Amino acid sequence: MNIMHPAAGFAEISLSDTGLSVPLASGTKYFNYFWLRDNCPSSFSSVTRERSFDIFHLDQPPRAASAQIEDGHLVINWAEEDHTTRMSLAWLETYAEGKRRPDPADLPRKAWYGDHYPDVARFSFSELSSNKEALRRWLEAVIVEGVSIVDDMPDTDQALTDLVQLMGQVRPTFFGLYFDVRTHINPTNTAYTASALELHTDTPAEEHAPGVQFLHMRANSVEGGRNLFGDGVAAANDFRTLDPEGFRILAETDVPFYCEHDGYDMRSYQRIIELDQHGEVEGLTISQHMLDLIDLPQELLDTWYPAFCSFGKLLQDDKYIMRFTLHAGECIVFDNHRIVHGRAAYSATSGDRYLRGTYADRAEMRSTYRALVSEGRFKA
Repeated sequence: MNIMHPAAGFAEISLSDTGLSVPLASGTKYFNYFWLRDNCPSSFSSVTRERSFDIFHLDQPPRAASAQIEDGHLVINWAEEDHTTRMSLAWLETYAEGKRRPDPADLPRKAWYGDHYPDVARFSFSELSSNKEALRRWLEAVIVEGVSIVDDMPDTDQALTDLVQLMGQVRPTFFGLYFDVRTHINPTNTAYTASALELHTDTPAEEHAPGVQFLHMRANSVEGGRNLFGDGVAAANDFRTLDPEGFRILAETDVPFYCEHDGYDMRSYQRIIELDQHGEVEGLTISQHMLDLIDLPQELLDTWYPAFCSFGKLLQDDKYIMRFTLHAGECIVFDNHRIVHGRAAYSATSGDRYLRGTYADRAEMRSTYRALVSEGRFKA
């Protein structure tokens, strides 16, 4: 059945058994009846924003009895059902090609190098707590650049919790809700010593490592212990150019990580270089301390190990590493799947060094950002 649409220069809406083709600004596009009925604006509660319509309850597959265009909207009268759907043609354009729903948090990453420290995005704890525009800019900085510093942090345990909750919720790991980095007599982690700490991402042995890390420096009067931070996106992008085949191997091969002590034995498989939905570098999973015995075929190791070592050496190049001292009252917030961090050795007897840390999920960070900048699918 063809239905004329005079306003579109005699373009036609064409009905078939499974869907209809409708003239849009980009050309005539096909839409499936199930999809059209399931996504009718009336299918969603304006209060909960959840789908309130259950397509499982239809007695027959949805089929249009008629369809026409009225005032920039597709209007469908459904057969076998006393229901009419009205959809904006502009809204239909968004989904005409089967692409993902536009995501305001899907922002392009900005790579940075070792000279970036003066330009790291800085915010005060008080402005983030009281100013939604500052909060939006903070979240955007962590999404785009992967790192920020929050200063004027109160010297309390609660301050760290309050900061995390501006982004999402505290994300526990098998170490607990929080961790305290200071010199321990019987350390279970290299971070709990005064030794140098190699560049790494945290908790790679977890099946889903936490996405955002918070390190609140509560006291720092020791000699040494400079912080080391590098952008895995910048290094991996350069490695992709220098060694495309090595890049491919590290981005496609799952390797084992572990963390074990008296009461736990955590294991996972991760890829050294992580790619996003667009095929772009999203980040890294890397830790020499927690890389398990590589249980790959020995022949594969002939290519994997050279690629791994070449990338590891590149990652440690001064070109990529910021070196600075995090001062008491500052909290560095960074993407744990992107930013590698470490620490120079320090003298444990020269003063006091106390850092309290925790995590949040990247998904919650992006959720909070979206809520600040968009009304979601109800915006239209």
